[in-house]
Amino acid sequence: MDTLTTGLDVRLARLSRHRAGRFLFVPMDHSVADGPITTAAGFNELVRTVADNGADAIVVHKGRARAVDPRLLAGCGLIVHLSASTPHAPDGDAKILVGDVAEAVRAGADAVSVHVNIGSDTEAAQLADLGTVARACQEWNLPLLAMIYPRGPRISDPHVPALLSHVVNIAADLGATLVKTTWATPAERMAEVTESCPIPVLVAGGPSEAGGLADYAATALDAGCRGLAVGRRVFHSADPGAAVREVAAVVHGRRPALTTALPAFAAVSGRATVPAQL
Repeated sequence: MDTLTTGLDVRLARLSRHRAGRFLFVPMDHSVADGPITTAAGFNELVRTVADNGADAIVVHKGRARAVDPRLLAGCGLIVHLSASTPHAPDGDAKILVGDVAEAVRAGADAVSVHVNIGSDTEAAQLADLGTVARACQEWNLPLLAMIYPRGPRISDPHVPALLSHVVNIAADLGATLVKTTWATPAERMAEVTESCPIPVLVAGGPSEAGGLADYAATALDAGCRGLAVGRRVFHSADPGAAVREVAAVVHGRRPALTTALPAFAAVSGRATVPAQL
């Protein structure tokens, strides 16, 4: 067995705690763009709830990371989000960097994430930011989750499979370790997206009218997605713990593993092989 381990390997293992090569993230970075997702006093309890019910990692901004009780992260990874915008700006699609990799490492992050809107008026600057963060992540052996969407005045339909295939490959080409994007229409055509991409693809949580989270997650995994990043459909739920359990039962359950899961995971970490259990 290959026993050489890099920092990237260790951090990727933390991000896939419950099942090697599968990921369930709960983004909680929405307060910058949308306002508070819960009370200040209730934030740690929300973190506890998602961690205890099967989330592999949470996604928060650097300041919020300092407010999280570190004991809650013993079994849950921390991804620090480096991008921000608000709907009050002239261009709400213009994501800018508000943190850097060194700050995230000091905060104890297992990974960082960057948001890029392809088709926005500031696409060029956002791509440059993604490249800058990718270079720093390589220096620190830190995984980079690119949250990349077709979004802006030049995008008429963000759910076209060919368009999604393009954007996830932009993330791969510019150095992301993992990529999150929106869903394809119809959902089964997400397979075209995942088959085109050399790094693991995670799908966003989908609209509330997409049906039950379990069915949605199953369709995503069947299409080759390696996991989900579900935020609003968790913390807006009447029972966030039940919502996480519903997705975790699929992502981390007894469904047959994808035949490409382990080789792709090994390729992400730069290793020729990877143990069956991380």
